[in-house]
Amino acid sequence: MRTATVIFLTDETIRPDRLARALEERGFTGLYLPEHSHIPVDRKASALMGDPLPREFGRTLDAFVALGQAAVVTERLALGTGITLVAQHDPINLAKQVATLDFLSGGRFTLGVGLGWIEEEAADHGVEWATRRELVRDRLALMRALWAAEPTAYEGAFGSVRASHAHPKPVRGAPRTLLGGVASAKLFSHIAQYADGWLPNDGRDDLTEALPALQQAWQREGREKKPEVVLYGVRPSAEKLAHFRDLGVEEVVLQLPSAGEAEVLRTLDDYAQYL
Repeated sequence: MRTATVIFLTDETIRPDRLARALEERGFTGLYLPEHSHIPVDRKASALMGDPLPREFGRTLDAFVALGQAAVVTERLALGTGITLVAQHDPINLAKQVATLDFLSGGRFTLGVGLGWIEEEAADHGVEWATRRELVRDRLALMRALWAAEPTAYEGAFGSVRASHAHPKPVRGAPRTLLGGVASAKLFSHIAQYADGWLPNDGRDDLTEALPALQQAWQREGREKKPEVVLYGVRPSAEKLAHFRDLGVEEVVLQLPSAGEAEVLRTLDDYAQYL
């Protein structure tokens, strides 16, 4: 079972390059970063994560810039977003960012995709909350048209792009794409239709029930192999990780504190027992 990490990197925490080197030296397999463009002060969704939100939510570094720095100082460390709020990005620009990071890192990038949970943040980007799920799907399809080997046009309900020369390309044609969210028939249907797997948060779903439902949705779409399940935000214990391994989970993402270098490195040294 691969053991990666996730952290809210901010202007007050350990730097991306220092963390990435430490992860690779200790044998961790990956680094995922979340994103928020901004956190509106007045929010309907305060109860979801508590109010006030932890300080780091409003101070996150740009995930793509930070992962680019991490890529430069490492050779093997996998890099991912957990998650990218695709609805809040221009899809043509995002396709270029993703392809560039994947190309420069030698194919080490995973695109974690989320629908978002702060309505006011999305609204400031011009997102209609009720249609964000369809918007995300449409934008990913447009991005894949730009990643195609030959110039490919795309006409969707929310956007379009002409057949275009668009380079660089992701190393494997498209990056591994994981869709986050709480278990539901709709989510699993969408994962089976246009993603490579699921990025569930630790503790939000009963995986014993959810994983068979995901597999059934996968089979209905005629997908080969099996969906990847990357368990996210894990606060580890030996018993918990053994349970995930028994369920067939192949990758866990351990939660690091949003803190300075000394505290983060102490946590990594503690987590090393689970590698």
